[in-house]
Amino acid sequence: MGLLSHPDLQARPNPTAVYLRHRPETTLLYQIVHEYWPEFQAELASQDKYLPAYVTQEFEAYLKCGRLEHGFLRVRCESCHDEKLVALVCNSNYTSCALTVMFVLVSYK
Repeated sequence: MGLLSHPDLQARPNPTAVYLRHRPETTLLYQIVHEYWPEFQAELASQDKYLPAYVTQEFEAYLKCGRLEHGFLRVRCESCHDEKLVALVCNSNYTSCALTVMFVLVSYK
């Protein structure tokens, strides 16, 4: 199944569909990583140990992913002129990030 043929990305005939922005900062996983990631890095550094750069980059990208303060698109409906802010997502290999943006852009017309 190709990305654009995914059922969640098909145009929906339901005009009452409402886009609700995902707020990653409200999830338990995000809160745990946000709270303990700096402490974990500091603990490793105090032992003169470091994670590979790609691991650090993934965690840093995760903490920025989906947050409005790290970038967003303003999407405007052509018919009703309603506007939504869609937070930019990381370019990770995780499918959910790409699917989120595609779903919003396809369903919000």
